[in-house]
Amino acid sequence: MAEASGERESGKREPGEREAGKREYRMEELAEEAGITVRTLRFYRERKLLPPPRREGRIAWYDDDHLARLRTISALLERGHTLSGIAELAEAFDHGRDVGELLGLGAPTEEVPVRLSPEELADAFGDQATSENLAAALDLGYLATDGTDLVHISRRLLDVSAALVREGIPLAEVLRTGRRVREHADALAELFTDLAIARGASPEDLERLRPLAKSVVEAELSMALDRRVRDAGKRA
Repeated sequence: MAEASGERESGKREPGEREAGKREYRMEELAEEAGITVRTLRFYRERKLLPPPRREGRIAWYDDDHLARLRTISALLERGHTLSGIAELAEAFDHGRDVGELLGLGAPTEEVPVRLSPEELADAFGDQATSENLAAALDLGYLATDGTDLVHISRRLLDVSAALVREGIPLAEVLRTGRRVREHADALAELFTDLAIARGASPEDLERLRPLAKSVVEAELSMALDRRVRDAGKRA
């Protein structure tokens, strides 16, 4: 039975048929593709988390941009973001606000986000650019979606990840390691900021002390790698 809104009423095209080269979905089809319920999809639309669908009479048609947005919402929810925060991000995307700001990279930061197409991502990672690895990168926060484009949180991390894959390390392992590195990096950042704040440091002081904290970490990591390389040489 058709819903009052008419969005479940049959249209002329078959499910999944492309219009002008773009796949479109009815509400139920989109919800199924995104792994959510129709009720949840309606709720997201009411909260303006999704751009309006294309209307054809009483039929609402959604496309791959809507699907990408839903997958991003799911990844952000899994990372602990609130719907209110996600709604703010969605509004910002729809109004073309700065990508770095959307990803939480407002000043001060040394990381430069980079926008790339799915084709450019495939060029960087080859057959490692699978849907599973894409979902893992979204969940980790390395990637976000903006329409049909992708936005990587850091040019440096993108380049290093691609280099590691070229060295023969599977992208799935790179992402798993990246998650562990982030946990340790968060702990180190907390250690240094707590040390400074306990002595009355202001946000300006923290920014001034930032290079010192980085130098300590870089020096310790360098020496730790030296030890590991020596140990590996002894076992060879």
